[in-house]
Amino acid sequence: MPLRKRCKKFFKSLLQSRLVLAAISTLIYWYARLVGRTTEWQTQGVDELYRVWEKEGSFIFIGWHGRAMMLPYFWNRSHPLNALVSLHHDGRMIAGLLEKFGMGTIGGSSTENGKNAALELMRSLQKGEAIAIIPDGPKGPSMTLSRSAVYFAQKSGKPIIGATYSIAGSKIVEKSWDKMMLPKPFSRGCYYATEAFYIPADADETRLEEYRRTIENRLNQLTWEADKAMGIKHIEKGTVARKRYPAPAPKSEKA
Repeated sequence: MPLRKRCKKFFKSLLQSRLVLAAISTLIYWYARLVGRTTEWQTQGVDELYRVWEKEGSFIFIGWHGRAMMLPYFWNRSHPLNALVSLHHDGRMIAGLLEKFGMGTIGGSSTENGKNAALELMRSLQKGEAIAIIPDGPKGPSMTLSRSAVYFAQKSGKPIIGATYSIAGSKIVEKSWDKMMLPKPFSRGCYYATEAFYIPADADETRLEEYRRTIENRLNQLTWEADKAMGIKHIEKGTVARKRYPAPAPKSEKA
């Protein structure tokens, strides 16, 4: 087997180890804390987000996969929040990161444990807890809103609020499916939140699609505005879904 393939297989096996994933998520957490504390932030809509949170008790929080790292930074720890995460290795890394920020996590996606995860998320909303969804993950296309958040808002009566950010001098991983931003510490940053979107309980499929597009366009608009303000190259939304495979069973701690 060629060396390149052996290395790729080795690193893939490492990502199936709980210990390795825990170590990676810990490193990401402390890096995110460093970025958050050393960035000169300009915020927009965050006060409104907190106001809606106090009024409603719970809501559906969304953000793009490529901007997931810093999304939890402005979260108010006094409010319970449960995030939907993929059962794949990248989802488990995100789960570790969110748990270190004090958030709860629920494992599942449209193809993995979807029904049980949906029931748990609805219970969270009914108990007055917020939920978080990455609506373009785990399979994309990037910056494209899936229907899941819209359906949760319709069934629960709770609003959807999106957030995004950009940090000057950050690197965009062009070859990644989600065009992930690797934020740079000791810089300037924007953290923008959308207004609250309420979905009528009697909305038909046509209106649900209209709401979906409106929310997607708004979150993309804020992302592009933040990038422009920080001098980051314009990123187009994705057009192709990511190839996915069934989530591998995690190896034991001895892996």
